[in-house]
Amino acid sequence: MTDKRLLESAADAMENSYSPYSRDKKGAAVECADGTVFTGCVIENIALGSTICAEAAAVAAAVSAGHRNFKRIAMISEGNSYSLPCGNCRQLLSEFSPQIEVLCARASDGRYVSYSLTSLFPMPLSSIEG
Repeated sequence: MTDKRLLESAADAMENSYSPYSRDKKGAAVECADGTVFTGCVIENIALGSTICAEAAAVAAAVSAGHRNFKRIAMISEGNSYSLPCGNCRQLLSEFSPQIEVLCARASDGRYVSYSLTSLFPMPLSSIEG
């Protein structure tokens, strides 16, 4: 799958965003190792801690369908800034795929940037083994 197609999937998901408080629609699309794509959108809540980020929604959909190995995730926002994952979502992504590629886009002009998760989140929490 091309970057463009993955970003289009995220943009399609963005249209379902429930964002009455920030008024900034966001969408995400996660590509699994086998090429399957799952999408999610932000679901805001007046109790901010209950808000579900678009990338968390996409990962939850994938994990619920039995996928746990991710290749890339694309995020897009209606705003003028690149849509970057929050700290909680960076930790969530690192739980499953610490080497995932992160595409961050802005809908205003379609431009995007690409990062490795390790460059955005170099020291994730990890479990203690043994």
